[in-house]
Amino acid sequence: MENSTEGTWDSLPVKLTDGILKTLEEVKFTHMTPVQSACIPLFMSNKDVAAEAVTGSGKTLAFVIPIIELLLRREEKLKKMQVGALVVTPTRELALQISEVMALFIQKFPQFTQILLIGGTNPMDDVEKFKDKGANIVIATPGRLEDMFRRKGDGLDLAGYVKSLDVLVLDEADRLLDMGFEASLNTILGHLPKQRRTGLFSATQTQELEKLVRAGLRNPVRIAVKEKGVAASAAAQKTPSRLCNYYTICRTENKFNNLVAFLRQNKLEKHLVFFSTCACVEYYGRALETLVKKVTVLCIHGKMKSKRNKIFADFRALKSGILVCTDVMARGIDIPDVNWVLQYDPPSSASAFVHRCGRTARIGNQGNALVFLLPMEESYINFLSINQKCPLQKKVLAGEVLDVLPKVKALSLADRAMFDRGMRAFVSYVQAYAKHECSLIFRLKDLDLARLAQGFALLRMPKMPELKGKTFPGFSRTPLDTDTIRYKDKQREKQRQKMLAELKEKVKEPFVKKNFIKNKSWSKTKTKTERRKKRSAKRKREEGSDVEDEDLKELLKDTRLLKRLKKGQISEEDFEKQITSETTSKPAVAGAPGAEEA
Repeated sequence: MENSTEGTWDSLPVKLTDGILKTLEEVKFTHMTPVQSACIPLFMSNKDVAAEAVTGSGKTLAFVIPIIELLLRREEKLKKMQVGALVVTPTRELALQISEVMALFIQKFPQFTQILLIGGTNPMDDVEKFKDKGANIVIATPGRLEDMFRRKGDGLDLAGYVKSLDVLVLDEADRLLDMGFEASLNTILGHLPKQRRTGLFSATQTQELEKLVRAGLRNPVRIAVKEKGVAASAAAQKTPSRLCNYYTICRTENKFNNLVAFLRQNKLEKHLVFFSTCACVEYYGRALETLVKKVTVLCIHGKMKSKRNKIFADFRALKSGILVCTDVMARGIDIPDVNWVLQYDPPSSASAFVHRCGRTARIGNQGNALVFLLPMEESYINFLSINQKCPLQKKVLAGEVLDVLPKVKALSLADRAMFDRGMRAFVSYVQAYAKHECSLIFRLKDLDLARLAQGFALLRMPKMPELKGKTFPGFSRTPLDTDTIRYKDKQREKQRQKMLAELKEKVKEPFVKKNFIKNKSWSKTKTKTERRKKRSAKRKREEGSDVEDEDLKELLKDTRLLKRLKKGQISEEDFEKQITSETTSKPAVAGAPGAEEA
């Protein structure tokens, strides 16, 4: 199904509740977006929906409004602990964002309560909150939700509460599968009733998502929403139509200098800067805090725990500033007034490129995106154009580009924490590059590691398998012994010095050569005495056996003579003579019968 017309909320074939219409008026959402006008009537007429729409097209309201409407229309009203709607989304930032939108709309409906179940908080706090206030609407990330289903021992019977479920929504469904939540999703779906409405919302369709559609939806209506005014030739384009998408080519050692120059020239704007790894975010984020003056620089990545929610909220509230981040911010996140999405490192998957770009030019607004590429990566542009229907224009960066790398080196020399961050960032970047999805373009063997280390402003090359046995004539190591660089944090430096002192003490200890015994089988590890006893016992057994053999032979001879006597073959005199001669001629053997007499 396709839809490209916008209209007022009154033009919907189904009538919305007055409370929802009033909230829409208050937030100045006077017109629907195409995805909203397509999905809302279907959801409200009890259809399952699988919707594909470009990022930033208003998918959140396309399921928030139907959820409230369906819960309002229930014949049997929900009790405090009954869950009527469940929204599952891949990241806590997106879950937080959906929760805020939901909270805005249920203000007019105090009979409904909602709960947010995401990582970064104490799960027992969520359990207590659920037991205390209940929840008719649950918005959650898969990991925390799966954990909640297991907490029956803590007095939370979530599996029992979801038996009344009316609506399940999987937002950014393809990303849920990309991030490895398939097992968690299967567990969650196993607890949910089959009689329910289900909606899958995504900016891209994947093979894995198609499997989920077949498994979790009953005769779904498929919706592919195009933006108004998009030409037929660009109908398959996956990025917003008002997005200006650029690329620029930089030498490896000059890439960071270009980024700093661009950010300095656009200080009054709001930027998202994407890096490939958490370690790169930590390192370059700290460097940008020093190099781009009078600008708020914030960092966010997936390994952060409790701080993520606050950083996300702080950046959304800023009029201008820089958020240095990983792909944790690539999906569905709605940050107001983002002017530029800067991709310092191209993402590991082509689909993530589209989602990164979609953090700007949202809901019909103008926006810009720029990706920094190395000279040997330029063919990535053609790949994106064909694979993702995402055309890019070349941009030559204007203005003076200064060399800021000496200042970054100075930061590392002044604080060992910065030196450590740089080493970790380099290692993580090389490892991520080696695993790039588009391995024909992003080839590790094409990377000039010496120039790369120079671009990272490293003081020395790190120790890692990829560098083993290689020399780097193009890299100039600092003459300073890097072990002498101290931590600014006095407690941390004290701990390091203690560890160094312990290491020196171990080195001073004389080396004692140990005589190692090779592993032998159990029989070979016996002592000589044990082996001698064993041989003696064996000999005795053999001697005893010889004696027994001799006695047996004599007995057989006597038996044969007796038989001959009975048959009359020999006389009694002959019999007595032979028996007597054998007994006297037999040699005496120690321990044998008759030995004493002999």
